[in-house]
Amino acid sequence: MSTLSLEIKDLHAWYGESHILHGVNIQVPKGQVVTLLGRNGAGRTTTLRAIMGLTGQRKGSIKIHGTESIGLPTYKVAHLGVGYCPEERGIFASLTTEENLLLPPHLKTKQRDIGMSVEEIYQMFPNLLERRLSPGTRLSGGEQQMLAVARILRTGANILLLDEISEGLAPVIVQALARMIMTLKNKGFTIVMVEQNFKFAAPLADQFYVMDHGEVVECFTASQLSSKEQTLHTLLGV
Repeated sequence: MSTLSLEIKDLHAWYGESHILHGVNIQVPKGQVVTLLGRNGAGRTTTLRAIMGLTGQRKGSIKIHGTESIGLPTYKVAHLGVGYCPEERGIFASLTTEENLLLPPHLKTKQRDIGMSVEEIYQMFPNLLERRLSPGTRLSGGEQQMLAVARILRTGANILLLDEISEGLAPVIVQALARMIMTLKNKGFTIVMVEQNFKFAAPLADQFYVMDHGEVVECFTASQLSSKEQTLHTLLGV
């Protein structure tokens, strides 16, 4: 059995005629948190979308738990145990928090037969328990973000693709999301994050990949972070 939850080799992706990803290579060991860094337009979100099969044409290799998925439709990628939380969250405004939670079907994956129960979700996200009867329109941005992630956990997905989950949120909510990520990591989840907030991402990630113009230009581990500060300042302005 592969120790890699996700292995991407020479990935190219297009939106129509636009060639966005140019030979991306990423390895994500099981149970690790990997952060994709880069300026806007570097190809980070497109990488997450390409993993899910949400771009146009794709070429290369994307192995999920050792299974080649490059030719699979999105729903079959999801059935391999992948959950995607896009930047826009997709909360149903007319449904309550609990109705939103109960919407997703369970994925019968080889890795995990059933997702977290509603009770387990409420233990991890006490805010959602308090707001369980509130309609989606009444939730704060942070509560909507927690609900978007919680909804994925209900499905049984064990690889989480999180796109800019801290963006525009109050510091106290960002801290709660950081605790959530550490809790999920300790439970054995594999997480790939796209993050603009470097201070949020830095303490959480095991590995960092820096992207620019649709390519990976730097890769380093958490232990190498301090030695890469000058490089990151040059590439990202952080």
